[in-house]
Amino acid sequence: MHLDLFEDLPFWISPLDAPPLADLSTFLTWYGFSEEEKLFWSPILRDQFHFRPRQPKRHLIGGETINLGPLSVDVIATPGHTPGHIAFFFREASLLFAGDYDLTRFGPWYGDLFSSIDQTRASIDLLQKIPAGIVLTGHETGIFSQPLNELWERYGEVISEREEKLLNVLEKPETLEAIVESWIIYGKPREPKEFFAFGERAHIKKHLENLQKRGIVVKENGLYRKKPLHQP
Repeated sequence: MHLDLFEDLPFWISPLDAPPLADLSTFLTWYGFSEEEKLFWSPILRDQFHFRPRQPKRHLIGGETINLGPLSVDVIATPGHTPGHIAFFFREASLLFAGDYDLTRFGPWYGDLFSSIDQTRASIDLLQKIPAGIVLTGHETGIFSQPLNELWERYGEVISEREEKLLNVLEKPETLEAIVESWIIYGKPREPKEFFAFGERAHIKKHLENLQKRGIVVKENGLYRKKPLHQP
């Protein structure tokens, strides 16, 4: 949102995150929207979020340092939220811009098509180790100072808390839609339902995929259930 206000400036972005910013259809696909959901969100993104296709003038690569006169900016690859998410550490100011790792009590978002729970966890651990005195984020409160370690730990714990609640639901077999209606992520139904139901389903699917990969949950006849400890 508001990227259109800077159309006269060169656009820099991670190469892994460039495709959806270049095309609205690709953007909607990367978000994981169904065809029906795309019909709902397309006009919103065009009219309210002012989506305009952008082509990068330069790619930002994790590990590089950008020199801005008196400031040195480390580009840090932090995949998970998106595959090409990056953070910036302004060394001399001891300031970290963490972007979408926003330190909110809601916790991290990893519901996009190419998001990853494992990468999100690893990126949170990485960001916590950066010697920053101040953290800036792209959402909500936006500015955080000490005690930062406690904030990062609380933020990361949300993932495990969601997983634990899901496993409690899966003490008996459930369909995906029944699990979604448990509102593990948001706690209760919220408006606009189109967005929050999508967000709930997207995150639950990521958790189910992660648990299946780890051999903790199985899917049989359209039902998900927790795998008994003695089952091979």
